[in-house]
This record gives sequence, C-alpha cells and structure tokens, in this order.
Amino acid sequence: MKKFNVLILVTLIMLVATGCGASKSNSATKEAMDKIKADGKLTYAMSGQYPPFNFYNEKNELTGFDAEIGQEIAKRMNVKAEPVAIQWDGIIAGLTASKFDMILGSMAITDERLQKVNFSTPYYRSGAQIIVPNDSKISGGADLKGKNVGVVLGTTFETKARELGATVKTYKGDPDAFNDMSSGRLDAVITEKNVGLNAIKMNKAPFKLVGDLLYVEKIGIAIRKDSPELLKAVNDALAKMMEDGTYKTISEKYFGSDIR
Repeated sequence: MKKFNVLILVTLIMLVATGCGASKSNSATKEAMDKIKADGKLTYAMSGQYPPFNFYNEKNELTGFDAEIGQEIAKRMNVKAEPVAIQWDGIIAGLTASKFDMILGSMAITDERLQKVNFSTPYYRSGAQIIVPNDSKISGGADLKGKNVGVVLGTTFETKARELGATVKTYKGDPDAFNDMSSGRLDAVITEKNVGLNAIKMNKAPFKLVGDLLYVEKIGIAIRKDSPELLKAVNDALAKMMEDGTYKTISEKYFGSDIR
C-alpha cells in the first residue's frame, strides 16, 4: 500500500513539474511581445556604420534604409521605433542577452547564425563586392592573395577575405576601412555592393568596383528563438509593406531601385 502511495505521489510531482515547465515555456514565448507592448517601443540593433543601410546623419540621428524599415515595422505594431547602435562583433550576444528586441542591421542569414537566433523572411538580397583604388590592378577575388584587405569584424566579408588568402585588417565600420584605403594602407575593401557604391558617390572617392560578386546572400532580421510571436509580427509587417508599396518607397529613397 505504501509503495502504491509513493508511486502516486511521484506521478503527481512529475505532472506538476511538467505543467510548470509548459507554463514557463508559454510565458517565455509571450514575454517578448508583452514587453514590447508594455514598454510601447521596439528596440532593434545595427552597427550605425554601414551607410546607406544604417548610419548617423548630420543631426547625429541613427537613420538609413534599415532604420526606416524598423520604423515602419514598429508603426504597424503600434509602438515606437528605437534603433540602437552596437558594435557588430558582439551584436548577436547582445540579442541573446535581451539587450534589445531584434537585430535589423543588414545581417546575412547563415547556418551558423541560425543555430543561435531565428531570422525573418529576407527583406533584401545582398552581394559581397571588392572595392579598390582606381589605379589598382586587382580585377577579382583571385588577385587578393597576400593583399591587405579591409573588412568589418565579425562579418561574412571577413570570412571570405581569409578564404581568399588576403592579409586581413578588421574594422568597426566600413567608413574606417575606406579611409585607410584612401591613405594607401589597404589594397582593397570587401563589403556590400551598395555600400561601396554609396562610398564612391557620397565621398567622391577615387575607388572602383571590380569583378563579379564574390557571393550572394539573403539578409534577414534576427530575433531570439524564444520570441516566435515577435517573429510572426515582423514577418506579417514585412509582407504588408512589400504588398502596399511602402517597402519600394523606402528602397528607392536610398538606392533608386527596389533591392528586394
């Protein structure tokens, strides 16, 4: 009889524990969206050094294509948009530590990153481009072996430069890399194609794009794995923006075309 009672007690404890576990899981699922609604704001991180996607303007405001996409998503969630600038090589750690709600800073979707975070549907497609001084003899990736190449730390561009055998120098942002190339300290910079075009246009820099894209990648919004409701809300907002023309308007403002 005692053994039977003990068995019942153990079973009840296990059921209660399982129930508590499920409750805790459900709570975690709702926590991100509940917090966003309660705070009345959506925080999203970017480097702030990736013009025209994200950068500080003359008023020291964080702006750009990514920032405006985030503003539109927040608007459709009926909360205030709050972009924040974070050093790129620690940005995923900041997200998983809940320092902000998501990363909306032109982050490429990779298998390695998918092990740590979830991604929205891609909001644009990107390509890795080699940018060199106008008088350079470099014509493509094969010519980068042994050359001094600048990249932003923690990016897929850094990985590719190392694969190509370049002598890699890392930076917090592309503007610093372009400055070093202007000063003759770099033979080339690898970054996103539109970033390179913007640097040439805005700074009237004596640079040129060479070779085909080194690779093409899909860019998404990174969200913690415990926030499926936020992921759904973001995907819904992106889909509606692309349907009603809002996305196209923002894209054309910065690039003169629809980059999706």
